[in-house]
Amino acid sequence: MCIGQRTEPFLVVYFCSVQERSWRKDLEEEMAEAATESHEDPSDETEDLGPLEPDDSGTFQQVTNLLNIMESESTKTDTKGAGFDMRKRLASVIITEKATTEPSVVMNALIRCLQVPEISTQRKVNIYNILQEIIQQEGELEERCVQRLVTIASKEMRDMLEMEGYMRAEVASDTLVALSRNHFSLVMYELQHHLKPLNLTEEFVIITLAKLANGNVFEFMPYMGITLATMFTMLRLANEAKMRQVICGAMETFCETVQFYLRHLEDSVYPVMTEDQFAVKLFPMYRYFVTVWLRNNNPEVKLGVIKSLKPMLSLLLPNDDLREQVYDYIPLLLAEYQGSLEALFITQVLRQILEMSVITNSPVPQMQLHTIFTELHVQVCSRAPAQQQYSSQNLTEIVHCFIALARSYPKELMKFFLSQMEMSKEAVRVGTLALIRAVVSADEPKMNIRTIYLAVRVVKNTLSDTRSKVRMAILRIIGQLALSGFQDRIKGWGLKYVSVQLTLSTYKLTNRRDNFYQRDLEEKMVHKVTMDTVRIITSSVSGMTNEFWVRLLCYIMETDYTEALTPICVSLTNLAERQLHAKDEEANASKSRHVDLPAPQKLLARLLVLMSSPYKGEGRGIAMLNLLKTLSQSIAPSMADMWELEIPLLVKYLEEHTEFTWNQKTWEDKLIQFLRNSLKKTRGSNWSLRLSKELNNQIESFDSPSLEKGFLYRALGFTLATGLEADKVEVLLLELLYKTDYSNDFDREGVILCFGLCARGQVKTVLGVLHDFEERIQESEQSWQIGAWRKDHPWRRETVKGALMVMYSCVASYCHPQMLLIHVDNPITAKIIHHYSSSCQDICLKLAFMKSVVQVTDAIKNIKDLEDFQFAQKATLTGIIMAIIKAEPTDSLVSPVRTMAMDALSYLSKLKPFYATEESSELMDISIHSVISLQPPGDSNESIKTLYTNALHALEQLMEGLMQRHLDPKGLQEMVHLLEKWILSEKEWEREKAVNLHLHLMKIYVQSVGVCIPLKLGQFGGLVGLIAPGTCDSHRKTRLASMDVLASLLDLHASQTCSSWGASKELELEKCKEDLQGSDMEKIFSISSRISKVACLQFNCDEVVSLVQKLCENFGAMDLQHDKASVTWICTFLQMRVKELEDKVPEILGAILAHLPVVDHREVRRLLIEGLLLLAHYHQETVLTALLRQPLPMESHLTEVWLAVAENVPFARTMLHALMGRLQARFTPRANAASKADIWRLAAVDPLMTLCTIHLLVERMDWDNRLLDLFPDLVYTLLLQLGSSQGPEAVSPVLKTWRLIHTGTLPEEVNLQRVTIRSMQLLFRRLNSESLLCTLEEQGVWTLLESSSTFLQGVSQLARLCVQSPQGYYRQRLSELVLRGMASEALSCRISSTAVCMEVRKLRFRGVQGLVGVPQLEAEEPIAGPGRWSSESSPVPRDTALGTESYHLSRFEAEEREPLSGMTVNSSPFQFMSDPILHQEKLLKRAVLMLEKGAEQEDEVLRMLSLRALGNMALGAPRKVRQYRKLLLEKCLCSLRGPGVSTSVTSEGLEVLAKVLVELREGDLGSTFNAISEQCRAFFDNESELLRLKAFIVFGKLAQVVRISKKHFFKQEVKKAWVPLMLHCQDPCSDAAQACVATMFQCVHFWGWRALQSSADHSDAAAPKEMIGFQMTLCSVLTQKKPAVLYNFLLETMTYVKSNLSRIRIAACNLAGIIMKQMSAHYLKKLDFPALRNSLQELQLDSDPGVWRAALETLNILDTCSQQRLWASPEGNLLDGLSAKRTCLSSGGKPHHSTANHC
Repeated sequence: MCIGQRTEPFLVVYFCSVQERSWRKDLEEEMAEAATESHEDPSDETEDLGPLEPDDSGTFQQVTNLLNIMESESTKTDTKGAGFDMRKRLASVIITEKATTEPSVVMNALIRCLQVPEISTQRKVNIYNILQEIIQQEGELEERCVQRLVTIASKEMRDMLEMEGYMRAEVASDTLVALSRNHFSLVMYELQHHLKPLNLTEEFVIITLAKLANGNVFEFMPYMGITLATMFTMLRLANEAKMRQVICGAMETFCETVQFYLRHLEDSVYPVMTEDQFAVKLFPMYRYFVTVWLRNNNPEVKLGVIKSLKPMLSLLLPNDDLREQVYDYIPLLLAEYQGSLEALFITQVLRQILEMSVITNSPVPQMQLHTIFTELHVQVCSRAPAQQQYSSQNLTEIVHCFIALARSYPKELMKFFLSQMEMSKEAVRVGTLALIRAVVSADEPKMNIRTIYLAVRVVKNTLSDTRSKVRMAILRIIGQLALSGFQDRIKGWGLKYVSVQLTLSTYKLTNRRDNFYQRDLEEKMVHKVTMDTVRIITSSVSGMTNEFWVRLLCYIMETDYTEALTPICVSLTNLAERQLHAKDEEANASKSRHVDLPAPQKLLARLLVLMSSPYKGEGRGIAMLNLLKTLSQSIAPSMADMWELEIPLLVKYLEEHTEFTWNQKTWEDKLIQFLRNSLKKTRGSNWSLRLSKELNNQIESFDSPSLEKGFLYRALGFTLATGLEADKVEVLLLELLYKTDYSNDFDREGVILCFGLCARGQVKTVLGVLHDFEERIQESEQSWQIGAWRKDHPWRRETVKGALMVMYSCVASYCHPQMLLIHVDNPITAKIIHHYSSSCQDICLKLAFMKSVVQVTDAIKNIKDLEDFQFAQKATLTGIIMAIIKAEPTDSLVSPVRTMAMDALSYLSKLKPFYATEESSELMDISIHSVISLQPPGDSNESIKTLYTNALHALEQLMEGLMQRHLDPKGLQEMVHLLEKWILSEKEWEREKAVNLHLHLMKIYVQSVGVCIPLKLGQFGGLVGLIAPGTCDSHRKTRLASMDVLASLLDLHASQTCSSWGASKELELEKCKEDLQGSDMEKIFSISSRISKVACLQFNCDEVVSLVQKLCENFGAMDLQHDKASVTWICTFLQMRVKELEDKVPEILGAILAHLPVVDHREVRRLLIEGLLLLAHYHQETVLTALLRQPLPMESHLTEVWLAVAENVPFARTMLHALMGRLQARFTPRANAASKADIWRLAAVDPLMTLCTIHLLVERMDWDNRLLDLFPDLVYTLLLQLGSSQGPEAVSPVLKTWRLIHTGTLPEEVNLQRVTIRSMQLLFRRLNSESLLCTLEEQGVWTLLESSSTFLQGVSQLARLCVQSPQGYYRQRLSELVLRGMASEALSCRISSTAVCMEVRKLRFRGVQGLVGVPQLEAEEPIAGPGRWSSESSPVPRDTALGTESYHLSRFEAEEREPLSGMTVNSSPFQFMSDPILHQEKLLKRAVLMLEKGAEQEDEVLRMLSLRALGNMALGAPRKVRQYRKLLLEKCLCSLRGPGVSTSVTSEGLEVLAKVLVELREGDLGSTFNAISEQCRAFFDNESELLRLKAFIVFGKLAQVVRISKKHFFKQEVKKAWVPLMLHCQDPCSDAAQACVATMFQCVHFWGWRALQSSADHSDAAAPKEMIGFQMTLCSVLTQKKPAVLYNFLLETMTYVKSNLSRIRIAACNLAGIIMKQMSAHYLKKLDFPALRNSLQELQLDSDPGVWRAALETLNILDTCSQQRLWASPEGNLLDGLSAKRTCLSSGGKPHHSTANHC
């Protein structure tokens, strides 16, 4: 034994020993604890049991404890298993081991334990069992101890109470038996003490005595006699059944013991008792048992008595005297057959008596024979009672009884049998015949001849009985007679009877009827018994009669019941061999060869056909071969030598196989070869032709279908092919054609095969016969006259046509290759096409046509030297077959038509001319559609399943054959393209078939091409992308097949690219394939992900793109699982290869975005979008460009992408920056791309899409403090975009969509302006500032921004509110962005940025003014083009650049002066002012420089905004005004006097001057002071109200700045401006009038007259009366102090009567009247009164009634003055002055400086 084999048992033993030691330790601990407790509290149970020795006390306690453990474990064992039983056993072992050292102590302890009162039964059983082990172990024990134990056990044995008492008694009895081995005397004494005569003892005393006798034979023999005598006295007292059974059992044991003793007498040392002595003592008991107890009604007592009789009879029957007395009690035994006792036991006793009578030659009394015959015969002929369990054994015993009786009384027995046979009952006859057969078959010594003779006579009397069972019984007796050596007794009547029964049974079996199943079974049994009898006879009987030989030989030739052929052939072989070896060999041989044999060809044909099924009929093939070999000289002497060699080989083949392992075709081939070799021996004779005739004659002898008939057709074809006479062959062939039933498939196929085989040597003859047959049956397309020759075969036209087609193809299959090439096109193929085309083309004809095509093409293909043979009929056949396939239904499979059609195409594809690529594709497409669309059949229909499987296999073969011609990547791609729609089918069976076909073809491709032709670029990815989702298919087989295809593709790619594809990856794929067999879809998706990770490493970037494109293309093609699998693969590839896919991102993104709309399931869309986001994370610009190039309006899938971006706040922040960058890029110079990312970043995108995206992100993002810093960037970007839609850039066409997929235009709400404003509104809502939102709504900011005319006003208000908002954390960033925008090259960007900058600076200054108490400046002009300020003002053309309209001044002024909602003086303006943002040198300087450039631009709006921003910035940083005073003053002056400067720019320049002059001193102005003063005066009479207003304000500011150095100059300026100032106090513009009044009063002190100053301080500029009073006072003062100045004022005033403003004309008239009233006479004389009058009179025609009323009043004053004073003025001077004034007014509306001075 090797080490490995020994280790395991050793470990088991070791473990058990360890466990035993553990349990032993536990038991010892428990014993110790129990012992301690016992010492502390002695048990009361042992108080009355006597004193113990000092050493015995501990042992007793230990034994008690162990017994307690055993008792407790016994209760647990039933419920808790074998572990507790082991503990019980261990406790017993411990006590036994202890007894080895101290046996007496332990025994005493155990005995003491037995004496404990109220001990349980189980405990006593345990004690007795231990005691038995100790007794067997120790042997001799202390006598005292043994005596005590015997006493206790005896008492226990006798005190039996119910069931528990029986258990105690039994173990006590076994203990006594154990003691008896070494202490027999003590035990025997105790038992004999209780066995007293005439006193019924206890039953266990008797039982124990029987055990003692059985175990101690020789010791017990001295006591046997007294024991039997004493027990005999108890028989009368034993009335209870139990006690009687015990006594019977004891007697049986005693008798067997005596027999053993008698057989071994030489070993006995005790006095010897003879057999007769024992018999004498036993016979009384035997007699009492039979006569008394056997008649007891209790069946158990009867059984006990019968069983005890056999050993008793073994002792009684050898005694002659007692044997005769035993015979007397046989009737009592026979009487028990009538009772309920088992008959077997009675028969056994009876057989024992009868056989002893034969041995001793002392037969039973003859008077008892009939009773014995009758009782035994009845049991044989009648059915045994149901309660009899041993009926078959009982019949065997009865047979032995009759054999014994036949030896003693043969004549009487046969006479009894004859009397029974005369009864007509079948059962009686059958039973009697069976007994006769048993008598005949008796072993040695055999029955004497006299007995056999009597038996035959009895049998002959029943030969006429036709009942099956009787016939079988007679046949068996005949066979038995032959076997037993009584052959002479069956010659004549026996052989004749066998022959008759053989014929009769065969006839009945071959002419069986329906509904006679039972009879058929019986007849089969008769036939089988007959065959067995024939076999026995022919093998044992010598000198058989010739008649029996002839009968058997004819039976073979004529019988249709082939089951009997095997035994008959064996019998014939035996008889033939006997005849050949007989003494008169020559005579017998001649007699058998020439007289008794049929025709040799007939016999050979018969045997050959029957041998085609060699295992039928119990293996008839070997028997027939042996018969042929034996009769070889009689059949064909020329073949004998060859048969001697070949027949043994055939026999050997059959012996080596069974009916389950043999091959039919192989065997038939061997027989055909045997036939051909045999025919070669007869070459040159007509032997083969005669054999053909015999084979032809036997065709109708066999049923169709059958193996024999099939072989017959084949043998006939081979035989005809060797025929030499063609005309006779034609006759046989025509006869065969006419007598064939073409409606029978088997016969039709057989004839076809026969013709094909015949064509092997007779091709011309066969073709001629077929042509002749067609002509004879008068074939034509209009009429089909057939069936007239055979009335019993109602042929159908289509059936015959189909048969003819297949015949022609079969001829092509078997004929010689050279002959085939000659005849294949015509007539063979031409005839096939003709017969099919001219038929109804049903299923049968289609099948026949396809079969013909396959056979013909296969025959051509098998020709080795085809060279350039072109099959001319190939195109015609292909067209017909394609039409057949197309006509097949695609939803059902009911015939093998499509299978055979595809097979035919497969064969045709291998012949020249080969199919073109287009033809191959069309064939594959049609075939695939025809098969894959079929639904799999159910399990119940096996035929459909077979058709289905064959169709799939045919499709695989066709695809394989067609692909072999195009084994390149293009061919592979074409094949996959054809399968793609089926691989993506929604029906699982179509997917399964398509994938399996894909796998099959892929294997073919890999094996055929391998690394020779690499796949095209991207082809590998497309192939994997098509099949990869199949790994998650719901159908397990499809998953596994997809996995195999994928593995094949990966192997192919690895081999072609020489990439690393190690064993670890293959193992991982194998493991994944095993895991795919589960059904948990979640696990399957996980496994598919694992597969994709393994496959991903084999892909280059181009293959990844093709993979993703293919996966995306198939979205929605199938179910959800397919889409989830596809997206799983996409995400896996993107995760693993995203960094390498920079160049391929556009293609991947395009594929995903193009197919994302068709994805319906949310989870799949989510995963796809995650893939997009992953791409965007690594290739942001590329992805962003692709997304922004999607069409508008934004579709749902694109919206979902951006929503996913919004969910990831950090990434959304990044995308927002990128989106803002795309919008801002339009306002920056186009840079050159330095990287691929720059190319995509600078690519053109739709700004409208960008805005929509920003709006979506802002709407859906979760805003927090981290995102608030985006606010200024977003506001700034949106403002720039909104400004661009208002500026010159808006003239360029806006991209509505990148791809023209929408036929209509975008909705009205989807335009740049509205989307931008909506985005801004949303952005402000996300700030969570309700006050700011309310202010924006209340002030209509969004409405202002929507209109191009109010856009800049809206920007200003928005900027103002943003800066004033409490959330001022974005001001610095906004300032930086504004400065950046001001430097942009885009005009709209500069305008918008400058507008924001302007408003911010203004609000800062306002905040400072509010703090320091500086009065608010007048309202600024809104940022727009020049407007209409009153009805009198002349219209000014709109600004061509912006197309805006002016606002009403009062509205703008109200807005400027209205407090901001929710704002206080100490709110954000002050905070913003205190925040040193622009106070930083760098920012301020940058801002000033940018505004300087803006002020120099040609664009009017930009110049205006820049100027205003300069002014506001100066106010925001007052300390820096002096630093930049030169720049500020220069830009302001340029705006006042530059060429082509618009009103708006000029107005803004004046506004800036007003703001700047507040922060400057007189010395800061320098030379610009004079220019400013002059420019202001030039605008006093301007047509623009705004310019007049600003000019008055600036002039007033100059008055405040003037100090000493400029006082004189400015005093002159005041004089020059005084008349306009006084007139414009009545300016039609109220604001201008008020500003004029304020400026005029500020300049009063330059006159230096206190009277004027006091008048100015107490006057109200708003009151006309006060103004008139002031004017009168001024004129009065001037008249007194400077009358010349007053004179000049009058001249200047008269020039304003031509003013365009009616209010000014009125004021001029009024002022002229006041001046004239105050003028001195001296200067009145100088006036040109006519000219004045004319001027005033012209005003009478004015349209304004106020003008002509004022002119009328002035005329009255003029008339008054002319009447009161003399006219003393020289005309020339006054006229010259008036002329000069008119010239000045006509030139520009204001007097020139020289003219005024002159005046």
